[in-house]
Amino acid sequence: MRKGIAIGTLLILVILSTVACNSSEDITPIKATWITARITGDTASIPASEVGNNRLVHFKLATLGGDIAFMAYELGGKTYVRSNICPPCRSMGFSLQSNALTLVCDTCATTFEAKTGAGIEGACVDFPKAPVSYEIIDGNIVMAGDDLIAAHENTLMPGLP
Repeated sequence: MRKGIAIGTLLILVILSTVACNSSEDITPIKATWITARITGDTASIPASEVGNNRLVHFKLATLGGDIAFMAYELGGKTYVRSNICPPCRSMGFSLQSNALTLVCDTCATTFEAKTGAGIEGACVDFPKAPVSYEIIDGNIVMAGDDLIAAHENTLMPGLP
């Protein structure tokens, strides 16, 4: 009887591990591509096609205090632009989970909702990724410098304003 239970349990474990290993869901994160933003006066712009082609891009804005980083990605036909910093762990890099619903800090693995920037789980969860307002002009995502700086500063503090 015990031998039958042991064999049955082993068989179930083999079946479950086979199903898990053969899952069709891709769990590989979408890594960001760094691009260079075009600065014109007090605006920054990036090609919307770069976001569409790469799914997740990172770019920097030079300020008197140093470079500050941002991310842009598409989700459900909408483009999102957010601050790209995780203040407690000092990371300037995020990946997008393959389901495209979650941002993951490349350093501490804290997760954030891609649609809202709100923290889900992890050490830096209290520092949501603030959004940046933008316009699409001639195929470019155009952002005011003041809006970029405000999003960066809002991400440096716990919670959203």
